[in-house]
Amino acid sequence: MSAPGTSTPPSSRPSTPSPLGRALPTVRDRDYLLDRSGVIFKVIGDVHPDSHWLGYVKYYPDERGDRTLFGKTYRQNTVVSKAFGILADRPECYVYSPAIGCVITGVPREDVVLHYSCRHALTALHRSADLLGGSPVSKDLGAVIDWITGEGAADVIGVTGSFLVGVAGPRSDIDLVCYGPRGYEAARALFAERSLIRPYEGESLTRLYLRRARYMAGSSFDMLLRQEARKLQGLTIGSGAHINCEPLRADGDRTFHDVVAQEVGQISVLARITDHRQGLATPASYGIEVETVIASTIDEAEVFARRITHLRSYLGAYTGAFREGDTVHLSGRLVHMQGRGGIRGFAIELTPWSATESYLASLAR
Repeated sequence: MSAPGTSTPPSSRPSTPSPLGRALPTVRDRDYLLDRSGVIFKVIGDVHPDSHWLGYVKYYPDERGDRTLFGKTYRQNTVVSKAFGILADRPECYVYSPAIGCVITGVPREDVVLHYSCRHALTALHRSADLLGGSPVSKDLGAVIDWITGEGAADVIGVTGSFLVGVAGPRSDIDLVCYGPRGYEAARALFAERSLIRPYEGESLTRLYLRRARYMAGSSFDMLLRQEARKLQGLTIGSGAHINCEPLRADGDRTFHDVVAQEVGQISVLARITDHRQGLATPASYGIEVETVIASTIDEAEVFARRITHLRSYLGAYTGAFREGDTVHLSGRLVHMQGRGGIRGFAIELTPWSATESYLASLAR
């Protein structure tokens, strides 16, 4: 077995295409890409340089893993910044992103051998239900896909996560994505369908808190659950599996395509949300007004604070989490953004590609 990040001989690469993968058409946020080394990347964002598809390592060959793919043992990675270490022998996978304003990871375009589209997966799983397997959670996903297809929403909702690449187990979550306003409305209707999904309530709220508190440290129980209640998530009726849907931007949305970010430092503040309309899809952008600077790596942070007008988050955890009038504790990168769109000036940016800091946003009041 090859060590993570090293090339595998041609004979050990997938000899036949996965029924869930296909040749590259349009790559969208949260799709997956398999490269020549057998590493599976999760795509982040819709703005990419000509040389790479930006994303992080989601599954990679490793004897310590618990998944089987292409006849090999794979390990799952859930921490974005760990991709830097996994790819230590492949510096060509480190790339500077002007749109985000830092070095992140990505797969060189010429190295991609298979594209897993979230939309295509939903359609393929509907047409060939045997691909799902026979576990209770698989049957729940099958029922959800039947509902989506029956409602005519298969073009605006997709399947991501372990079911996207065929490595789901009996304890897997169900991860969905939806595209644009129509997808968001269809997903809201799905999560209101009580024959398929029940909300987190009663004793299950503690389960949700423990799931989120691992990476949203500092949030009180009540505030975190109030924040989480605004998201598309719940428990399936059959197996009780966690199911969620991340709203993504519509096809052709160019909100961030002409934006260039330059990092100034790091800052922690209390801020009031002044506009949440662009915060309902990933990457999320909220209008903010800073009330108090708590800490900063830059001198005279209060001078910058008066000019900070936006929060931008590539962390899906904060999509749809805040509303106009909320006071939020933010800890992130201070960046200056330039572009032809309406997002200009100083902003606080939350990115998962930090190996030293955990960038957070939590409801304060």
